[in-house]
Amino acid sequence: MRLPVLTRPRSLAGQLFAMQAVLLALVVAGYALFTLVSDRGQAEGAARRQATAVARSIADSPSVRAAIHTAQPSTALRPYALKVQTDTGVDFVTIMTPEGIRWTHPDPRQIGRRFIGTIAPAQRGRTFTETYTGTLGPSVRAVTPVEERGRVIGLVSAGIKVEAISARIQEQVTALFGVAAGILALGGVATYVINARLRRHTHGMNATELSHMHDYHQAALHAVREGLLMLDGQFRVALINDGGRELLGVGQEGEVIGRSVADLGLPAPLTGALLSSEPRVDEVHLTASRVLVVNTSPVSGGDRRGTVVTLRDVTELQSLMGELDSERGFTQALRSQAHEAANRLHTVVSLIELGRAEEAVEFATAELELAQALTDQVVAAVGEPVLAALLLGKTAQANERGVELVVSPASRLDDGLLPDDLPARDLVTILGNLIDNAVDAAQGSVRARVTVTAYASPDEVVLRVSDTGPGVDPAHADLVFQRGFSTKPAGPGGRGLGLALVRQAVNRHGGTLTVAESDEDGGGGAVFEVRLPLRSAVGDGR
Repeated sequence: MRLPVLTRPRSLAGQLFAMQAVLLALVVAGYALFTLVSDRGQAEGAARRQATAVARSIADSPSVRAAIHTAQPSTALRPYALKVQTDTGVDFVTIMTPEGIRWTHPDPRQIGRRFIGTIAPAQRGRTFTETYTGTLGPSVRAVTPVEERGRVIGLVSAGIKVEAISARIQEQVTALFGVAAGILALGGVATYVINARLRRHTHGMNATELSHMHDYHQAALHAVREGLLMLDGQFRVALINDGGRELLGVGQEGEVIGRSVADLGLPAPLTGALLSSEPRVDEVHLTASRVLVVNTSPVSGGDRRGTVVTLRDVTELQSLMGELDSERGFTQALRSQAHEAANRLHTVVSLIELGRAEEAVEFATAELELAQALTDQVVAAVGEPVLAALLLGKTAQANERGVELVVSPASRLDDGLLPDDLPARDLVTILGNLIDNAVDAAQGSVRARVTVTAYASPDEVVLRVSDTGPGVDPAHADLVFQRGFSTKPAGPGGRGLGLALVRQAVNRHGGTLTVAESDEDGGGGAVFEVRLPLRSAVGDGR
């Protein structure tokens, strides 16, 4: 048994073409019918006016009144009536007595017989018209009196056969239908061209398929957590999903659609990436509170061009990567320290084997006192455990790179002092990146040193990192905090992100970040200072 074949519904363009073709045909047919009826009425009206004018001109002719007074009026009036009939194009001219007895008629046999039709109004001196069937068939006729000194001395009737009127209308109808057919053909061609274009744009889909596609499009658009942004050829927002609005921190969809990317208030590097005509692949950009991976892809299709932008939030991932880098650094430092400890242990063992036990004890004690002194110094200055661990780890890392990292005696940051809205993770981001940047700058310099100062006043937390590196060019004082800026060659993971993350965290907490020239040992360098307000102080109005 064969299964029935389900025919696919007509495409939207095909349905519109059929509807428009039928509508156009109905409009043209209705117009033609209206014109036909209107022309028939106009033709009959014109025939009445023509017949009335001919009859009045004959009745007003002095020669007609003179011929009526002769003994044989028909002999004088008949040639005159035939000539007027021929010259004016009417079908008959009948001149008769006031009682309706014909003096003239196109058919000589009808002369002397009574006129067939209405004459009473004319006998009372009034001109009128009517449609009546006489000896020549149905006709539109006018009847008017011939008056002399206020007395009716005769009647004149002029008429046009309905058949002649229909012939005139038929000529007009033929021309009308020719014009209507031309309009219908041109309209059909224009409709076909327009719907062919519509078919290309709708890819031959019918209304149901388009509706389903729109529903799927809306569902997918708002279900995706990643940000999706579509820009038109003028870099105006054509489409944005909920994830895109959240990641970019812009208003509701209706407030964003149609606005230029340059007017969204985004950071300059991110705006530049969105306005670029070149594709961007996995670029990291910062907003006020997020780290975004941006991909842009210029597209073209039909007569529309634009850009598709995808946004991924890697704020948490970036934070974890920073922690992972720190852990990796700590691991490398521990590995190096383990190697050094093994060397020292071998030294102690060798001294004991040589019988120099006192020197072995003295050597081991000195190493322990040095390590304990460093730990005591850091813990005494910074009681906050997370920052203390960070400083100890960074000290070991810096030492491995030939840089001395010291904590300033002015540092004082006790445990429990930081409010809940200033998490230690953000402080690690700020201080860790500043130290890494300072170590990079100081490495290779004479007496390479990085000095860290951290203390809290009643109103704010101050973090200061200075180095003995080459310093920061005043012309680049603002650029150093932008993503991607670096005076060093880019490594595998890229450079120029650390200070940008620092500024992002500082701005998130309403703080300030400055850079100036350092006087570290008189050797120049740079000093970065961060001031973070304590919320309790802000609430107290201080």
